[in-house]
Amino acid sequence: QVQLVESGGGLVQAGGSLRLSCAASGRTFSSYAMGWFRQAPDKEREFVSAINWSGGNTYYADSVKGRFTISRDNAKNTVYLQMNSLKPEDTAAYYCVATDNSNFYWQKMSPYLYDYWGQGTQVTVSS
Repeated sequence: QVQLVESGGGLVQAGGSLRLSCAASGRTFSSYAMGWFRQAPDKEREFVSAINWSGGNTYYADSVKGRFTISRDNAKNTVYLQMNSLKPEDTAAYYCVATDNSNFYWQKMSPYLYDYWGQGTQVTVSS
């Protein structure tokens, strides 16, 4: 079992920045590929970003590419999502996810790949 706890959400003006953190506890953090999804009201859950076990490979949705950066610190059991140039359309609940599934490289954008989810942190971007 892995427990994931997100933090860092909040209210920010358009063009601003936020840094989300996800602290993991339980089994060996470096055994898990990590990611972020988001869900806005009345919309489906959406892939945002993912990072492989070592942190050497990162992936982004087209809508956030160039603005968001995912990273991980395996010594601190934490994954981060640095969000810059935020837009009102980035407003959503953001969820940290984890998987040890070897299909990660082919299915990383699917929410069904991830076995563990955090409780979510709200990000609101005002115009």
